[in-house]
Amino acid sequence: MGLLEIALVLLFLLCLLLGSGLWIALALTGTGWVATSLVHPQPGLFLASAFWESSGSWTLAALPMFVWMGEILFRTKLSEELFNGLAPWVRRLPGRLLHVNILACGIFGSVSGSSAATCATVSKIALPELRRRGYDERTAIGSLATAGTLGIMIPPSIIMVVYAVAAEVSIVRVFIAGMLPGLLVMGLFSLYIIAWALLNPAKQPPAGPRLTFMQKLRESAQLIPCVLLIFAVIGTMFVGWATATEAAAFGVLGSLILAAVTRSLTWSSFVESLAGATRLSCMILFILAGAAFLTKAMALTGIPAALAAAVAGAGLGPYAIIAILTVVYLILGTALDGVSMIVLTTSVVVPMVQHAGFDLVWFGIFIVLLVELAEISPPLGFNLFVMQTMTGKEQTEIAWAALPFFMMLVLTVALITVFPAIVTWLPDVLLGA
Repeated sequence: MGLLEIALVLLFLLCLLLGSGLWIALALTGTGWVATSLVHPQPGLFLASAFWESSGSWTLAALPMFVWMGEILFRTKLSEELFNGLAPWVRRLPGRLLHVNILACGIFGSVSGSSAATCATVSKIALPELRRRGYDERTAIGSLATAGTLGIMIPPSIIMVVYAVAAEVSIVRVFIAGMLPGLLVMGLFSLYIIAWALLNPAKQPPAGPRLTFMQKLRESAQLIPCVLLIFAVIGTMFVGWATATEAAAFGVLGSLILAAVTRSLTWSSFVESLAGATRLSCMILFILAGAAFLTKAMALTGIPAALAAAVAGAGLGPYAIIAILTVVYLILGTALDGVSMIVLTTSVVVPMVQHAGFDLVWFGIFIVLLVELAEISPPLGFNLFVMQTMTGKEQTEIAWAALPFFMMLVLTVALITVFPAIVTWLPDVLLGA
């Protein structure tokens, strides 16, 4: 049996196992076992080593701490303080408080790391306030659903950690690489809101009373705890004071202090945050372990190298490869969550991307953007589920409301593909090429 036939059989087996409802981690492990059995008589040896190597990583220790930090902050008053602190500065912009959705999600995402948590937490405060003031509900819902995806683009990001571990690249470099694209996404979202507001002046309430500069500063004092936490987490990594794992520890400590100061920290909320972080971390780590075994199995069969050589031999240009991968990931995003998308494809895609000459850090941000698109793509877009719960509206209606912002994400994907320096410039400057 040739490599192509083996690859097709393994793909069919994986789809069969996933379609049967088996856990993703077990489906990956089962497929890896079959693949290893084809080339080695003792697949169990590779299974044990892959599971140990993937879960015994010091770098991966950052993952559960970032997850726990997000769980703690989800139960604080941070989103309410963000909304109140940012609102005075956007009152005169077309679209007014709709911009707070974008800014608050970007800032909360920088200390949360989770798309769903960012979407739910900011929406819980912003949506009732926007409704009360008479803002267009459709635009408000669309902006919140898509701005929530900034939780995985603005570092620290759980998805970025998963990709960095799976692709064996620096977590800190991937974090830094996400900064400018994240700001670009925020800027495009706000530009769309400005354009929409200028075209639909009747769909926004009149501007509120003017505030003096000192009044704005007093309102913005509520942002101080969040800014300090962002510096503790991201700043320490940027200046080289801490690794990603150490910064995650600072983040947990800072979020606990913030929760205690705002009196959001009770024994019940502490236990709930720890239990939620444990469940999510165990799920991700189990999937990563299964993916590590499948990656090792695929390497033994030689399929990734053969596929990379086939792509090279087909004479496809870099943009053609990226276009094909974009379509593939968008299709996967309609049925899988971001973590699964990354771990299912990394073992095959990374050799192809390297062979085509792409930087793996750039490709990580490219994938994160595609995961953002998946978060608002029916039928399994997580943020659509969140907004459906928050609003009681049909998922299709929410998806249509998010469509203009979805197109801004597509534009961002195009921009970083044509101008890769948007991703690679900052990490090269701060950490060296």
